[in-house]
Amino acid sequence: MSTELPPWEKVLWKRQPYPDNYIPEGALESSLRKNPNFRPYTYWPLVHLSTPLTQHLATIFIFICIFVRLKDHSLDPRVLIFSSLGSFFVGYILWEILRYTQSPSHNIHGSKRNERVHHDRVKTLKSSILIFLALMSLSPVLRTLSAATSSDSIWALSACLFILNILLADYGSSNPVRQGRPERLTSVLSMNAAISSSVVLASRLSNDLAVFALIQFSVQSFTLFPMLRRRLQLQTFSTYQVSTRAIQAILTFALSISSLVLAAPLSSTIAFLFLFVLLAVTFLAPAVLVWAQKYKNEIRGPWDVAIPKVN
Repeated sequence: MSTELPPWEKVLWKRQPYPDNYIPEGALESSLRKNPNFRPYTYWPLVHLSTPLTQHLATIFIFICIFVRLKDHSLDPRVLIFSSLGSFFVGYILWEILRYTQSPSHNIHGSKRNERVHHDRVKTLKSSILIFLALMSLSPVLRTLSAATSSDSIWALSACLFILNILLADYGSSNPVRQGRPERLTSVLSMNAAISSSVVLASRLSNDLAVFALIQFSVQSFTLFPMLRRRLQLQTFSTYQVSTRAIQAILTFALSISSLVLAAPLSSTIAFLFLFVLLAVTFLAPAVLVWAQKYKNEIRGPWDVAIPKVN
């Protein structure tokens, strides 16, 4: 006469009349979870999140067009220098406005805050003057840096460095605008790749003033502008969300139009290629991601590593 076995329990401290590898029927199916951490994306927020990448690509396109114009002597280097200085002051004013509106304690400890802001401004002014003088003094050296290298090698090296810059750039808003937080390694490598590409391209120019103008523009485009872009992204999630999103949209549109306007006289084919890339990154890629998320199928079960819940 057979005896009925007691129900199996998932415990280790109790001796049970079952083998060690026993699994009851339906144990796995009852604990399966499909896409437990899935949060569906919507289209327009993804378009907004893609604007930093669009701005970065448009900046690279603008830089390439300016280099071609300097090389063909169709752009006066002095115009580029004064334009860069003007954009620097505009960007710095916008930076100060964003820093003031983002600080939650601009009415608390006013003297200490004003002292720190004054110290930061003096430090920024000193750094700007040093960079300006260093670029001016190094322009003759940079112009002859790759004199013995063929132009084909320069174009290939510059393209590889710009691709590396695009791949390693940080398009998020978690980078350090606050004091005391270090830059991400990939962000630093991306900036170095862009500056290196600018230097090798500048060595193809014919005079020192053009080299200085191009390097100065590259420092602003690939070092200072990403800082302002991240500041805008951080500000987007604050109380000034509507205004900063409008600034992001206007900035993206202005950079995209500027790249197309600069590229159109040089080559209509290149201009259409720029337009396709910018539209694909801004509008097509988010649509593809929204369409593809319905195929996401992540299955969680008892075989996964347990995640402790700590109160």
